[in-house]
Amino acid sequence: MEESRLSILCMTLGMVETNCYLIWNKESKEALLVDPADDAAQIEKVIRERALSLKALLLTHGHFDHVLAASALRDAFHVPLCAAETEAETLRNPELNGDARWLRQGLSLKADRLFHDREKLSFLGTEIEVLFTPGHTAGSCCYYFPAEKLLFSGDTLFEGSFGRVDLPGGDMASLKRSLDRLFELPADTLVLPGHMGQTSIGEERKSNPIFYY
Repeated sequence: MEESRLSILCMTLGMVETNCYLIWNKESKEALLVDPADDAAQIEKVIRERALSLKALLLTHGHFDHVLAASALRDAFHVPLCAAETEAETLRNPELNGDARWLRQGLSLKADRLFHDREKLSFLGTEIEVLFTPGHTAGSCCYYFPAEKLLFSGDTLFEGSFGRVDLPGGDMASLKRSLDRLFELPADTLVLPGHMGQTSIGEERKSNPIFYY
């Protein structure tokens, strides 16, 4: 992002190569972490090496591959774990968050702060809008930075693809409505997804296969 006050570092972590994003203000050193996927020790090292002041952990949804480092980092930095209010049950229930199927570790989380749709957050010297985007899970959400034209899309929107709906809580009709909502954002919005590489709203409007469903 040219001339931006923010820096972004993507760390791809865990068994399904989930993107974990560290975003910080270059001047204040205040930081946010989107989707603490795995390897809490590595993430903590990166934050401390940069002398950043972590303010919150933001979850796009509650699947295990996006939250495995959440508890350890919440304890290490004494920051709130945040998610959409509609995702509380997915976080709590191992049958919904994928733990019961893939890990069997009894993964269950409770967010410290639950957001409502279109809630405006003030972090890092900028505004962030919470956009509810159900479909991949019942309570999936995205984080939109209007001034920077940035979207952290979780597993709702990918480069040339979209989130799967065959897991508990998934629903194709809801996902299509959510993607229609995201496609209303400016075409030059940079999309930073939960897996794979970055894309833009304009590119996905032109070529995303959701239009064939």
